[in-house]
Amino acid sequence: MSKIKLDEEERELLASYDANEWESVGNKAEKTQNYSVYARATFKKDKRVNIRISSKDLEAIQKRALEEGLPYQTLMSSVLHKFVSGRLVDAGR
Repeated sequence: MSKIKLDEEERELLASYDANEWESVGNKAEKTQNYSVYARATFKKDKRVNIRISSKDLEAIQKRALEEGLPYQTLMSSVLHKFVSGRLVDAGR
């Protein structure tokens, strides 16, 4: 039987779970419904934008999207959303 290899984040989550640090949420159905509404509103695509970028940058984005299992336009939209919402972290800072 092979042993499952976990990355650092997965090991931390497992340790937290094993230490009984997790609590069940109340009103699960209601919270799931609320978060579904939030997600739909967040990712509602009602405007089209055309931009020009270098072929090198586009290839890098497409490669990253492939690694993430996402369409590259979805990845680009997600990055822009994180930037405007203040959740995109600059690795150089």
